[in-house]
Amino acid sequence: MTDTRKTLILTGASRGIGHATVKRFSTAGWRVITCSRQPFPEDCPWDAGPEDHIVVDLASSDDTHKAIHVMREKLKAQGSRLDALVNNAAISPKLAGGARMNSIDTSEDDWKTVFQINFFAPIMLARGLLDELKMAKGAVVNVTSIAGSKVHPFAGAAYSTSKAALASLTREMAHDFGPHGVRVNAISPGEIETSILSPGTEKIIPQIPLHRLGQPEEVAKAIYFLCTDASSYVSGAELHINGGQHV
Repeated sequence: MTDTRKTLILTGASRGIGHATVKRFSTAGWRVITCSRQPFPEDCPWDAGPEDHIVVDLASSDDTHKAIHVMREKLKAQGSRLDALVNNAAISPKLAGGARMNSIDTSEDDWKTVFQINFFAPIMLARGLLDELKMAKGAVVNVTSIAGSKVHPFAGAAYSTSKAALASLTREMAHDFGPHGVRVNAISPGEIETSILSPGTEKIIPQIPLHRLGQPEEVAKAIYFLCTDASSYVSGAELHINGGQHV
């Protein structure tokens, strides 16, 4: 019997914003196919997880193409349609002691790895799954960052420029995917309270108009909005989720 639930494919699902997004969509009755570098944790209480989890190293172009094939096979159980793709996975390498990697310190290999995961993987996945997205008239959400618009005290140069490139790519994708009925948007989080916050982030809080950090659940709600009919005429947008920090 064909599964009639809507389906989301989510990268970077194991923690923080990704984990909150899994919970938001699954609570709404969606099937969530999760992707991360790590196997599905045996102690996770989410019973739908193991069968819909894909281990993929997005730093590898070959591994990403293989994962796309696995995703398409998993979608066949639902008539090969994909309602939403959320490109959340990203890396931001640091120097020893957690220091920021600037444009001088960052090695060529680090530049290439960061851009492969943060920039190239999203377009590879979206293009590889275009037929499935077209079938559902689905949505793509790219997760950019406030660091993509200005020099950030903690985010490195490779991370920041990859996120700026992803914001530009979102506009290009909205133009190209739109005629196929597929909407493409981005969310740009600011300082979100997760386990991977850099030491010293608390010093930024007074600069945020709302005077607090954001919560992963607040980002997940915005992602959900951009993947549903509530945003049916929104495409090519970058939604700032930062408590007004960008102003």
